[in-house]
Amino acid sequence: MLTYNIESRGSTPIYIYLYNCIKLDIENKTIKSNEKLPSKRNLAEHLKVSIMTVQNAYLQLLSEGYIYSREKSGYYASDLEWFNTTVSNKNVLVKQLNKNTDEYYIDFCENSINIGNFPFSIWSKQMRDVLSERDSELLRKSPIEGVLKLRNAIAVFLHHFRGMLVLPEQIIIGAGTEYLYGLLVKLLGKDDIYAVEDPGYKKITQIYKKENVSCRHISLDKYGISVEELKKSDVNIVHISPSHHFPTGIVMPIKRRQELLNWANEEINRYVIEDDYDSEFRFTGKLIPTMQSIDVQDKVIYINTFSKTISPAIRISYMVLPCSLAKKYKEELDFYSCTVSSFEQYTLAKFIENGYFERHINRMRKLYKLKRDLIIKVIRSSSLESKIDILEENSGLHLILKLETDMSDEEIVHQAKINNIKISCLSQYCYKQENAIKSMVIINYSGVDVAKVEPAIKTLSKIIR
Repeated sequence: MLTYNIESRGSTPIYIYLYNCIKLDIENKTIKSNEKLPSKRNLAEHLKVSIMTVQNAYLQLLSEGYIYSREKSGYYASDLEWFNTTVSNKNVLVKQLNKNTDEYYIDFCENSINIGNFPFSIWSKQMRDVLSERDSELLRKSPIEGVLKLRNAIAVFLHHFRGMLVLPEQIIIGAGTEYLYGLLVKLLGKDDIYAVEDPGYKKITQIYKKENVSCRHISLDKYGISVEELKKSDVNIVHISPSHHFPTGIVMPIKRRQELLNWANEEINRYVIEDDYDSEFRFTGKLIPTMQSIDVQDKVIYINTFSKTISPAIRISYMVLPCSLAKKYKEELDFYSCTVSSFEQYTLAKFIENGYFERHINRMRKLYKLKRDLIIKVIRSSSLESKIDILEENSGLHLILKLETDMSDEEIVHQAKINNIKISCLSQYCYKQENAIKSMVIINYSGVDVAKVEPAIKTLSKIIR
């Protein structure tokens, strides 16, 4: 009978702890291939847990391919001959992702993902299926927009998950959002003047400048980018993240979204680039509708990536162009090749079509919420509690600590660095420093080791005075 110390699970839900224990035993062959697992009732009675707990753990293992079922017989451990290769690849991937963070005890700046929860077994199965089903197609050149199967899968997913009605012909696949930003400049023209949010994600400005286009920094108010300031500028393309702004966490209300769309409708060459980079991870209420879904004048260019939801190593992003721009793209940029391999595109398409992507997002949302709740609990139970307010903790993968301190932002960051903690402040993302809001520390938590959080917060409590 399988025996695990349920009491050692800490704050991890019981079914996830049980799932992880059984998965590990299958991986290291403690549970041998094709070995029958205990019935749900017997295991529940043995471990003194509910049958539903065991059932949820078994269903998760079943969905990831670690076990299989036989009708009227029960569950059996899968044959994982391929697993050693998968684990090897996984370890290489983890080392690559962590190579820049080794110098710090903990890195609250790195916006990475939780690699340990990536469904490697499922992804591997989709890869094998693609190799067996599409061997000849994998050697053919991908269409410039990306393979149709993936664009179809994304269109269906956007309809069900984000309420967007788009055609596969509007979708362009690319290797990362940075590449797509560059494509947009080529599509829209270098004479256009772009606006980015201030404060905002600085890489966007860096890319536009490297593309030799003019870029304006438009201030935010409590509702998002200032439309009044936008109107006073000479901008005709505005790049925003309305569903969850980085780094402030602002969710743009419907009134401001409509004001932006009205601004775009005033001129034929005005467009809104909607960067929906981590909108899937909202922890309370429904997902915020996209601007694209309420746009009736074809003024919104929607961009998203699978780097946040699956893995940064899977360099697949996409944009949804208005119909007129999609037509222009085919006419003027048809000499560009798709930058994502057909193999990866077909694998991702199967991953989405078979429902694994949505299940993965749901699972990761729960896990990130647990991690976020743990971090907030640690902060609130520390001596730091009397010095801070926690802002924007209900969506996205970062939160903000508003500090009561006389220390400068530079001093806070420096003192944290001396103690091997990497943090950033809101003011570091501001272009107009005269308007920068001080004493706001950004905590990116998606990739941090929860075991290091409490010691790190204790250290920060001593640093901040």
